[in-house]
Amino acid sequence: MLKGISPLISPQLLEILARMGHGDEIVLADAHFPGETIGQRVVRADGLRIPDLLDAILPLFELDAYVDDPLVMMAAVEGDTLDPTVEEAYRASIDRHAPETPPIRRIERFAFYERARKAFAVVMTGETAKYGNIILKKGVTPVE
Repeated sequence: MLKGISPLISPQLLEILARMGHGDEIVLADAHFPGETIGQRVVRADGLRIPDLLDAILPLFELDAYVDDPLVMMAAVEGDTLDPTVEEAYRASIDRHAPETPPIRRIERFAFYERARKAFAVVMTGETAKYGNIILKKGVTPVE
């Protein structure tokens, strides 16, 4: 255990976050996501919900301020509806740590999978919310 780092962040996840560079992306995937099929690097965070993981990651992780969409989620497939409370819960966590971040962009399902294939890593969570996946694009960590 380390001071100042949430116990929700495993040593493997901490290493991945540290190894990521500006512009790299990480997928926080729901429990139904085909992470092992799609991901180059897969980290397990079973049992954790994405809003809690966002609260743990975002104090350590600068979102990319040089792009229009540093946050991306999957759009609903035709005939499905989105549960607005999912994005609201994510946004509440995001706004606690990076309130200036632009709105979350929604992209088509297969476009999301393609983007996830190129991501630095996929974190498989215990999130059960439908369409609960989110991609974070890493920015430049400010020098203090």
